[in-house]
Parts: sequence; structure tokens; C-alpha cells
Amino acid sequence: MGRPVFLFAYALLLLLAASTASAAEIVEHTFYLHNLVVNKLCNNQVITAVNGSLPGPTIHVQEGDTLIVHVFNKSPYNLTIHWHGIFQKLSGWADGPDMVTQCPILPGSKYTYKFRIIKQEGTLWWHAHASWLRATVYGALIIRPKAGHSYPFPKPHKEVPILLGEWWNANVIDVENQALATGGAPNVSNAYSINGRPGDLYPCSQNNMYKLKVEQGKTYLLRIINAALNNQLFYKIANHKMTVVAIDASYTKPYVTDVVVTGPGQTVDILLTADQRVGSYYMAARPYASATGVQYDNTTTRGVVVYDGAPSSASPLMPALPAFNDTPTANKFYTNITGLIGGPHWVPVPRKVDYKMFVTIGLGLELCPANTTCQGPVNGTKFSASMNNESFVLPTSLSMLQAFFFNIGGVYTTDFPAKPPIQFDYTNASINNNLPLLFAPKATKVTKLKFNSTVQMILQNTAFIGVENHPMHIHGFNFHVLAQGFGNYNPATDRKKFNFINPQMRNTIGVPVGGWAVIRFRANNPGVWLMHCHLDTHLPVGLATAFVVENGPTPDTTLPPPPADLPQC
Repeated sequence: MGRPVFLFAYALLLLLAASTASAAEIVEHTFYLHNLVVNKLCNNQVITAVNGSLPGPTIHVQEGDTLIVHVFNKSPYNLTIHWHGIFQKLSGWADGPDMVTQCPILPGSKYTYKFRIIKQEGTLWWHAHASWLRATVYGALIIRPKAGHSYPFPKPHKEVPILLGEWWNANVIDVENQALATGGAPNVSNAYSINGRPGDLYPCSQNNMYKLKVEQGKTYLLRIINAALNNQLFYKIANHKMTVVAIDASYTKPYVTDVVVTGPGQTVDILLTADQRVGSYYMAARPYASATGVQYDNTTTRGVVVYDGAPSSASPLMPALPAFNDTPTANKFYTNITGLIGGPHWVPVPRKVDYKMFVTIGLGLELCPANTTCQGPVNGTKFSASMNNESFVLPTSLSMLQAFFFNIGGVYTTDFPAKPPIQFDYTNASINNNLPLLFAPKATKVTKLKFNSTVQMILQNTAFIGVENHPMHIHGFNFHVLAQGFGNYNPATDRKKFNFINPQMRNTIGVPVGGWAVIRFRANNPGVWLMHCHLDTHLPVGLATAFVVENGPTPDTTLPPPPADLPQC
């Protein structure tokens, strides 16, 4: 009897495996990137867009699916596409950051991104990862549970992407190039937008406002994405509470709030119940500007939530938005969110740490090239930025991942420091008087990690030039946020604040203004993974580094060869 029972069990397992495999699908899209004339804010402006739309197409997949996107670059610019927050398990060639995992897709060329969605569900997004093109080249990437699985909350009546964007009445490449050439701060944007629409507070935009129609008593899942280049944003809906159920495609313990705060690159899933009187209610977003004395776009974008049956003549109610510099409100939101223990894809905190890092982040200066005039804060200087007094420079001749795979030297070095060269009072503004500390050397330095090792990073903001909240993003991994606070990190007292039970999991964290954050992750994916500030003003001037994760011991933990159509430099 033993053998028939064994064969029956084996056949059952094969049937189960076949049914699981058949549930996963191949989802295929084609992106055509080309210039497009758009009329906004009383101006005709040429932008680069995907398939003629702003935002670009929303991609819908299920966990376990394979996504294939054919990208045809018909624009005049070099570009790449990054799938923000996707782990890219053994598919690092598809991650997308320019000169990190690939050379750019040249004008007139194409590249096919192919990767599988593994142990992820929720709201992510895609965007250009070369120069400032992500100002207009972006869209939602929504991962639903695989067939037979459900959300860890009641199924909503409807799901709605809410993409918060930023708009310039100018060619964004010209804005970036001017800032890089002069060494000064880039011109601020002219507007923010909700799903590509600025809203009625801007010129010529009375009829260019996003409208969300709802039915009284129904609950909606709003998938909020901060696609702005350079601004964190407050988001509110008049007279309505929101329940946060996920951040960065990681489920959270439900958290009720009347305001959402997001940094560039972050996503927040909220449940909105239409539980107010039939009428119209503004949704609105405006910046959380943490840096003092720095220019920013101080405008407000708004859309409107319209209840079914609301009279068209009714004036919508406007929410009371926080002040632009309301750090207490931002900090309350960022620190009150916790992870959903036992929820789908929940990962406990790894307790054994193999590699500890203390990393200072912030702005700095570099000398102006000879015979040029720069507009930095000190005569003869340009703005720069650094991590641990190293200002990151992207390679130009070969991508870092190609150098890793083919073992080619001279592209990067593996000596990124695990701590700053000297200790100092990091958040004391008097350090601005110490000019040698302001000038970090330029290099392409990375950290080499053993496969499956656990990394703990203390990210410490500095007061060089000024203090601000820095949204730091790691490619290829989620991390646990163990703790965060203000001032200088103090190991004697702040270690006691670590949350090992239910910390939030993210791929992008806003390191508090003049403060610190402690994150921890397991390096279980071989390849080269960029870590950088998701303010586009900072990546070109050096606030970045990378992790080179070695191959594992088996074929299924080893990075495969590059695809045949990988762009070459």
C-alpha cells in the first residue's frame, strides 16, 4: 500500500505545481517614448512621454507574473526605465538605472525589460532613470495578489491610482543642464499635479482638474504615488479620514489619519470610505519643505471627490493643509506606521547583523572649473553632495553590472567607507565653518557584500549647507526601518528604540530633517544595486553609492548572463 499512496501523493503535488504555474501569466507591454506637445498653465510645452500620455500607462500584474516591456526610444534623449521597488530577483539586468545596470537606450534604439514579480504585491511605479526625464516619464505599476489570494483588508469597491507629479514650464533637460553648468540650485517647478492635472488653482487650469466619482457608503483603495522630482508632499481630502494599509508595496497595520505624507519615490495605499454627506470635497497636495532658506514651489494642486448625486452647483470643501514646514505632522505620519505581522510577504527582522555601516548624508561643495563662473553658495564653488565624505560619480564607459558580471576592473572600487572619516557634531550648523569637510572627493566607490549577508545602516543627516529630509531609496531590496529620530544618533540611548517586532518595510525612507534613521536588510540578490537620494537634484551631484552583492553558492542564486539586446555604451 505504501507505493500507491506515494505515487498518488506525488501526482497530487505535480497537479498542484501545474495549477500554480498556470496561474502565473506573461504580461506584455510596448512603450513608445517620443516628444509630445502638451498645453498646461497657458503654455505649449514639449515633453518626453510614453505612448502619448502623462502619466504613462498603468501596468497591472499579479504576484508571480512575468512582465515584459518593449521600450522603443523615439525621443532625442538617452534614457532607461526603472521599475521602482521591484526586487529583480536574478533579473538585475532589467532594473534600469543608467550606467549602473545598463548603458542607456540611445535615440532610435530599443530594449526589452523582462522580469518576474516574486513575493511582492501592492503599489509600485515605473519611471525614467536617466537625467530629469522622470518628470514626465512615469506611471503606476500595480501588483495584485495571485489568483485565490486576497487582500488583508476588506475588498474595496474600486481601486484608483493617484499619481502626484511636478511640472515645469520649460524643458526639464534644459533646467537640469543649466543647474549642472552653473553649479547653483535648479529652477523650481511651476506646478504640482494629480494624475497629470494641475487643478483649478493654476492659470488656465479651471477645467484641468482630476475628479474622483464615488458612491456614498462605498470604500475605495487609493494607490498614492509620489512621482514628483524634488518635493515631499502632504495630501489631504476635505472632511475625510484615510486608513493606511500599505507603503511601498508592503502591508501595514491599519493606521487612521487625516493626512498622508510621501517623499519622492514612495507609495501609500489608503482606504477611503465615502461616509460624508452627498457633495463635493477637494483633495489637495502641497510640499513638505523641510529645508530652511531654500526656494521651493509653494503652490497647491487639487482635484475633487464628487459623490454620486451631488449638485453640480455645489462648491467643494477645501481641506486645511499643514504648513509647508510642518515637520511634527510629517514625523508623526512617518513614525506611526508599523508592519503587518503575518500579512502576505511579511518578513521578520533578521537579528544577526553581518555588516554595520554608519553613513552621513548631505549637501556639500566642489570647486568651480577653471575659467568658469559658478553660482554655488560660496564664491568659486558648485553644489555637490556626498555619503561618508565620498561624492558618487557614475561610470561612463561601461555599466557597473557589466563590470561585475565580466569581472572587468577600473569601473568602480569596493572601498566605500563603512563610517565617516572623522566624527563631528553632524547636525550642528557651525560645521559650515569647517570648509575642508564641505569638499568631498569624487569617486565611484561601492560596498561589496557576501550573498545573504545582513546589513544594518545608520543614516545620519548632516547640517552641511543646510538640513533637510532626504528620501533615500535602495534598489533591489526592501528594508526594515528599525528606528528614526532627530539630532545625532546616540547608540547609548537610541538603540533602545529599535522595533524588532513589527517595523515598517520600505524601499524609500525619508531620513528626518537634521536627524537619523536605522535600516536593516538582507542582501539576498546578486548584482549591483544603487542606493541614492530620490531628489533628482542630488543624484547628479553625488548623494549615492551602490552595493555589489556576490553570487550565491548555487545556480539559482547566481546572476544569469545579460540579455542579447542589452544596450552597449
